[in-house]
Amino acid sequence: MTDIPTTMKAMVLKGHGDLDAYEWHEDWPVPEVGPDDVLIKVGACGLNNTDVNTRSGWYSKAVDDGTTGGALEINDDDPTWGGRPLSFPRIQGADVVGRVVAVGANGDPGIIGKRAMVDGWQRDWSDPGNMDKTGYFGSERDGGYAEYTSADRRDVAVVESDLSDAELATFQCSYATAEGMLVRANVTEKDTVLIPGASGGVGGALIQLAKRRNARVIAMASEAKHADVAKSNPDRILPRSPDNLRAALGDEKITVVADVVGGDGWPDLIDILERGGRYTCSGAIAGPMVTLDLRTFYLRDLTFTGSTVNPPHVFRDIVRYIERGELEPVLAATYDLSELREAQAAFIAKKHTGNIVVTP
Repeated sequence: MTDIPTTMKAMVLKGHGDLDAYEWHEDWPVPEVGPDDVLIKVGACGLNNTDVNTRSGWYSKAVDDGTTGGALEINDDDPTWGGRPLSFPRIQGADVVGRVVAVGANGDPGIIGKRAMVDGWQRDWSDPGNMDKTGYFGSERDGGYAEYTSADRRDVAVVESDLSDAELATFQCSYATAEGMLVRANVTEKDTVLIPGASGGVGGALIQLAKRRNARVIAMASEAKHADVAKSNPDRILPRSPDNLRAALGDEKITVVADVVGGDGWPDLIDILERGGRYTCSGAIAGPMVTLDLRTFYLRDLTFTGSTVNPPHVFRDIVRYIERGELEPVLAATYDLSELREAQAAFIAKKHTGNIVVTP
């Protein structure tokens, strides 16, 4: 067994606020390993919107602006994704990839030394389908912005891949979020899927995963990013905010909108859906407050699905897709863990395409 130190380097969130709410520590206690835990030496950890929104308190109903990542005036009782207070200090970071260095008494010693990924959704394994009993890695449990992290053995998957740790760390949050949206919308080869925000981590994942289902895919992104978005092979790419979305689409018949953007352009996304179409949402980067004409909703027989807590199989499916070489990582940049503030500032600026990762 690898010698395990008692302390580690970690970026610790001390409370809700701006980037200065993070504190760098070089002597933070290494997590203890319970009977059902696995201890992982972190190789890389990806960034995601959940960490930004939780730090700033954006999930609070007191906030009605788009994601900015700055300090916000929030309600103390609903600042997290689950609508409950968060305990501090907290180590965030859901997209962990690393080597297993120890397992608890109920674990399999055979996985020690193997590379593993952690499911972002931490379940009550006595009642795994109960969404109300589900927490998020780096939110209700300490995550991967540290040299070591622990997770329930049932939330850990060994991964066999030639990809680097940094490349593998681009997948969990973005691709599991995207796959969860497509599962809920029941996307098949018969669909044409419109994806706003296609240059982001979830947007790019939606392109690849919808294409994997043989759907027709139309991406929307700022024109400066079209060349990068094209690498994921959507069937068409449109500007981020066309003057007239219906005219820009031409004869396309959109059966599914997969959205993490929201904002002022949201009514146009609903207006272009075909009768019987589906709208699936897992974010509101441009703003959570939107206007809906209910006549469009019910007269066209539309179906709306929110997508947050994924079914348990989604994470394992993503790992299998990776191992079969069906997904390509889109690694935008890598920062040292001690530079998490700078990495998150770059993430919030949205000038990149794909995912940003930190390494201890």
